[in-house]
Formats: sequence, C-alpha cells, structure tokens
Amino acid sequence: MTDTGHGAGREARTTLVRAAHLVDAAGSVEDGWVLVGGDTILQVGSGAAPAAEEVVDLGDAILTPGFVDLHGHGGATEAYEDASFARALAVHRAHGTTRSVLSLVANPVPALVASLAQVRAVMATDPLVLGVHLEGPFLSPHNKGAHNEDHLLAPTPADVDTLLEAGGGVLRQITIAPELPGAIDAVRRFVAAGVTVAVGHTVGTLDQARAAFDAGAAVLTHAFNAMPGLHHRAPGPIGAAVGDDRVTLELILDAVHVHPLVAETLFRAAPGRVALITDAMGAAGAADGEYRLGSLDVTVTDGVARVAGTDTIAGSTLTQDVALRNAVALAGRTLPEAVAALTSIPAAALGLGDRLGRLAPGYAADLVALSLALEVRRVWGGGRELR
Repeated sequence: MTDTGHGAGREARTTLVRAAHLVDAAGSVEDGWVLVGGDTILQVGSGAAPAAEEVVDLGDAILTPGFVDLHGHGGATEAYEDASFARALAVHRAHGTTRSVLSLVANPVPALVASLAQVRAVMATDPLVLGVHLEGPFLSPHNKGAHNEDHLLAPTPADVDTLLEAGGGVLRQITIAPELPGAIDAVRRFVAAGVTVAVGHTVGTLDQARAAFDAGAAVLTHAFNAMPGLHHRAPGPIGAAVGDDRVTLELILDAVHVHPLVAETLFRAAPGRVALITDAMGAAGAADGEYRLGSLDVTVTDGVARVAGTDTIAGSTLTQDVALRNAVALAGRTLPEAVAALTSIPAAALGLGDRLGRLAPGYAADLVALSLALEVRRVWGGGRELR
C-alpha cells in the first residue's frame, strides 16, 4: 500500500487486502476484505469486494489490526534512551507492533527532559510512535524492580511542571506509586494535561490505589509485578484495579513474569480490560548476553533478563506476536479475545479507541497478516508495508 499524497487534485491510492479470516475485538469474519485508502481503512466486508487500484490476496491468512504496545523499553540491542533506536522499533514492527509507546526507565529529571526531546524529534517523522511512557521517577524505592533507586523521587509540583512542559505532545503515559507524598495531586495534574496515568512499582494499599483511580489513573502497570500480591485480606492495587471497570490492566504474558494460570484468572476477572504488553528491553530480537537498562547492568540468559547479580527480572525479551500465541495456548483465550488484548484494549486505554485497534471504516490502516499458526507473515502501519 502506498499513499500518493493529499495535495490538490490528488487522492490516496486504494488497496484491497483479502484474507480467509478477519479477526478483531468484534469477532471473526470469513472470506474477508479490507479496502484501504492511504493511511485509513475505507470499507470492510466479506465475499464480493469493491474495485481497487491494487489487490493483495493473503490466501488462508488471518488478518488482524496492528498491535499496540503500551509499554516497551527497546529491542535489537537498543533502548529508547539511546541516541538512535530505529532498529528497536523495526524489530517490534516486524513482529506486528504497529503503534508503540516508548517506555523510559527512571532517570534524573534533566535526563528525562532530554529523552522527551529526542522522542519528539522521532515523532515528527514517524506517526507510528505514539509518545513516551515515563516508568519513573515517581516510583516506590521499596518496589523499584529494575530501576535505579538513586533516581526515584516523590512527585513535587516543580518536577511535575517540568515534565509536563517538556512532554507537551510527547508524554503519553506515566507510572506513579500512589502512596508517595504528593502522588494523588500529581495524578490529577497529569490527567488534566491529557496524560494517561498508571499505578505501579508500588507498596500501596487497596485504598491508596483506589484514591489514584478516583483521581483519574486508568491503568495498572504490569499487573502482579512490582506490587503487593492479591492477598485475601489485603487486596492491594491488584484488587483495586480488578474491581474498577475504569481500569485497564497491563500484563506481560511471557510465562516468566506471571504464571499462565494467574494470567488466565486475570482475563476471567477483568474481561475486556487486559492489555498485553511486552515490557521488552534491548535483548528482544537479539541474543543472550550483557545489556544495560538505564543505568543498570542486565544479564540475559535463555531469554530471561535480570539485573546483573540478582534475581530481579529486568523487563522481557517478549514480542507481541509471542504474547498473542501465549494468550491462546497458555491462557485459554479465544483468538478475538487475544487480538483485542493487543489492539482495541490498549488503544482505548490511551484514549485512541476511535481510530486504532479495529478493522473498521475510519480506523488507521494498521494490519497484521498471520499464518494459521499465528506467525507473522506481513505487517502494514498507516497503510505502509513494514514487513
């Protein structure tokens, strides 16, 4: 698919993509087709199809919307803090992720400001980058995970002002531990500025998490990881999120971070609200070995990343196509449920559910062609073929 431009007297080239199966959150359609004009889906149907300037016949493939990753730190040996991270984006796009929120680990506020400026420059020419997720610095030092404790802060009004000013048009999401001094006021400030706020890296209680959600937080960062467990007398942030229909729960479904049975239980407890993320670091799409995550050394062995010399998991080496297969094979989800967890659910969590994550007219022409074994064959983002 190509876009011939939108200048005077010029119209976007139309492409008809046919596949044996169309699958999105609404269900499955057999003998389906999607008509694309430029970067937008124009029509969707089955059987007889309208004429188009180009026809792409995918045969027995399964066609889904492009995957949306709310939370990933890099890949192909690169991190999103690096001077260049084109290879990291490319490796995830080859695995079906057509829209990415770039996650940054905790760093000093001036360093985060510099990273926001760098991502802003990338976004100026790459509409598939949705913005930045600041996973820090407003995290609990008592549940820091793979974040440098020296860079963790309670959210002061001055630091919130600095990040909001630097992040205008770039800052998409931020994780905050709700028990920190000033956290609830910070949640309100970020939400008022249009930033999606997530609760995570916390030792907070049920009531503290509820207070954050009532203040406008709408996501739980990588459910079960870096937070108190779901105790029968102390439900904590997991209980608060499961019990609140306004909240989307991120899940790293790599069979390392969360046991498949627990993942299946979460899908059952919060239907339509689980978003599959990668939390991928530089070793995604790369070999085992020694890496850096922010200022921390990380060792990757058999595809599992840990802070060097510890048992602390340091992100993942996951790609979203693997998460899709795991959702079906390990967590017992139907294919439309699994696809929704990678597409419409994360898109809605960002307030973008009206233009991303569905095979429907008016939505972005982000498409993934899968084999019957759910292996990625071809990928389009914004109407442009990426693989």
